[in-house]
Formats: sequence, C-alpha cells, structure tokens
Amino acid sequence: MPNAKKGKQAGRRERVAAQRAQQKRAERRRNLIIIGAIAAVVAVVIGGVAWYAASRGGGSGSSASAEVIPPGVTGAAAQALAHDHVTGPVTYSVTPPVGGQHNATWMNCGVYDQPVPSERAVHNLEHGAIWITYRPSLPQSEVSQLRAFVEKQTMVSSAEGAPSRYMDLTPYPGLPSPIVVSSWGFQLKVSSPADPRLQQFVNTFRASPKYTPEYGGACTGGVGTPLQK
Repeated sequence: MPNAKKGKQAGRRERVAAQRAQQKRAERRRNLIIIGAIAAVVAVVIGGVAWYAASRGGGSGSSASAEVIPPGVTGAAAQALAHDHVTGPVTYSVTPPVGGQHNATWMNCGVYDQPVPSERAVHNLEHGAIWITYRPSLPQSEVSQLRAFVEKQTMVSSAEGAPSRYMDLTPYPGLPSPIVVSSWGFQLKVSSPADPRLQQFVNTFRASPKYTPEYGGACTGGVGTPLQK
C-alpha cells in the first residue's frame, strides 16, 4: 500500500507539472501575440507619419533628412518676429526683410521682373516661401540662371491652396549682396546663382514644419501675376 500511495502522489505531481508547463506555454503564446500586435500597430503609425512627412515635404531635397543649414546663413529670433497684419508700409530692420508685420494679403508665388511690396512678400515667407532677391543690375544671364533654379524646384502641396513651388524671385534695389535668399527668420547672401548653398537653403527652409510659422498656408490665391515660363 505505501508503494501504491507513492505512485499516486508521483502521478499527481507529474500531472500538476504538466499542467503548469502547459499554462506557461499558453502564457508565452499570448505574450508573443500581444507583442506582435503592438509591433504591428507601431509599424503602421510610423509608416503613416513617414508617408505624411514625405507627402508634405514636396520639393527637391526638402525632407528632414536633407536639412543642411549652409555656412553664411544668418538668423533672427524667428519666434519673436511679429505676425501682425497691417495696412500701410512697414519699416524693416533687415534688407530684405525676413519677417515681421506684413500685409494681410499674400502674393502669388513665382517669378517677377519688377520689385514687389515687401509687406506681401513677408506674408509669403510666413507661409513657408523662399524669397530670392537680386540687384536690378545683375547680368541678365545670371537672372536667367536664377529663373531656371526656381523653375526646377518641385511642387509642394498646400493645405489651404493649390500646389506651388513656394518660391519667389524678384529684383530688389539696395541689396547688400548681388543675390540674397530669405525665409522666415533666416537669410543667406551670395554672389553667384551657381552657389550650391542656394539649394541647401531651399531644402532646409522651404515649407518646413520646423521653420514655417503658418505651415500649410497657401502660396496661391493671393494678388500679383508672376511671369509665365
């Protein structure tokens, strides 16, 4: 009889051990399923964010991975720049301006062969446009190079208007350099349209969620008639 009891006890221990092992395997399977589901959700979220960023990035090299602030860029305290709408002329402390008070109506982005009101161009900067200005005395061959540079930039989608290159090119009397490229809060002075820093500046600051105060603002539907290619 003692041997029989021992045998029954051993059998119960084996059954209990088997049940516990089975429960542990089931728990591991559940944990693996939960972990897999969480990983799938995270992958979907990351993919969606990446797709959205790519779809809004638009132009040539305008993704965050291409962000390069080129040497020579000067910056203002962008967050401190005024955003107020005014009706009259504004005296800016930077030539050409990189932000501040501006007209309530922006201008249509594009190439202009005459100077434009700074108060409207600044509104474009607020929406993420890049403003390339040049001295009226710049040789026509170099002006043509700048126009080609603008026209090669890809289109950028807008939450409030039609797609646009978010580029303005205008002459500007009294520039401190033959060519000055500006965005909201930042500026670069160059002497040649072939300077590679021009494209780096565009890639970094054009329609950038990081640097644009009114990201998604339109660059069409305003005033002014740009030159047609």
